[in-house]
Amino acid sequence: MTASTAPIAVGAALPLPASRATSGLVLAVGSALAFSSSGPFVKPLLEAGWSIGAALLIRMTVAGLLLAPALVSAVLHQRGLIRRHGPLILAFGLSAVAGCQLFYFAAMQRMPVAVALLIQYLAPVLVVGFVWLRTRRAPSRLVVCGAVVAVTGLVLVVDIAGARFDLWGTVLALCAAVCTAVYFVIGERAGDDLPPLALAAGGLIVGAALMGLLCATGILPFTAPPVDVTLGGMTLPAIVPMLWVGAVATTVGYALGVMAVPRIGSRMASFAGLAEVLFALAFAWLLLGETPAPIQFAGGALILVGVVLVRLDSNAGGRSAPERATLPVVPSP
Repeated sequence: MTASTAPIAVGAALPLPASRATSGLVLAVGSALAFSSSGPFVKPLLEAGWSIGAALLIRMTVAGLLLAPALVSAVLHQRGLIRRHGPLILAFGLSAVAGCQLFYFAAMQRMPVAVALLIQYLAPVLVVGFVWLRTRRAPSRLVVCGAVVAVTGLVLVVDIAGARFDLWGTVLALCAAVCTAVYFVIGERAGDDLPPLALAAGGLIVGAALMGLLCATGILPFTAPPVDVTLGGMTLPAIVPMLWVGAVATTVGYALGVMAVPRIGSRMASFAGLAEVLFALAFAWLLLGETPAPIQFAGGALILVGVVLVRLDSNAGGRSAPERATLPVVPSP
């Protein structure tokens, strides 16, 4: 999807070149891999006394600064970029960057991490529903089947056996799911007129500014003691995992993610994003010694089967191309 192509009516089909689809899928999986390392690297810091506000502010600030040249370059080369796309960038920063993480961590404090993660990763189902409403075309049986299989696998992977129910925590986790869905929907709007990296940079800067405001006003505590943490059998100063989370997990995650969505569409990208759960499981195993149970491996296999089913539908008739349509900006997970 580029600005050089003619606008397409909502619901119109457009063949998607195989090379573009393949590169988009590789970028989406790479984004999931980068994002997945955040939890295992941040968890020891939180357990050692760091506050959520400090961790989020530093990761967003580092990533925003690293991607800022892309935004500056786009503004210098495209007159009126901020005027045309400012609301979209603002919505991306408030929802896909700050909202996603704030709502998820808030839910995590009220309910088991596994349950919060499960609810947040219902985002692909929300994206399918949104596309259905937008195009007024019901999803195919392959997509519905893929969604059911993937969600079933997700339930097995996150292992919610014996988890308690918390109404307010569930609401917060659903907000995180909505923000995650908004991430994919807004990401699909990126193109030549709004370079993906400029969108990611602007969103991260907006998110960092919001986090800075929340920490400065005391709404979110800022605590970052100079502690050492153990990762993969090595003892490291706190700055090392935080630099990894900011410079690699967040920067690379958002950069590859926003480049992937315009290539394969919000629906396929959201299902490919489920790979983040599997990669996070592997990182927790390698770095924190949290060995997955056999049922979690079975759940991972089901997630992959679900993604393959959605991909098969995308290949059928070349209907997977992202469609240029007028979408409302939905600030909110």
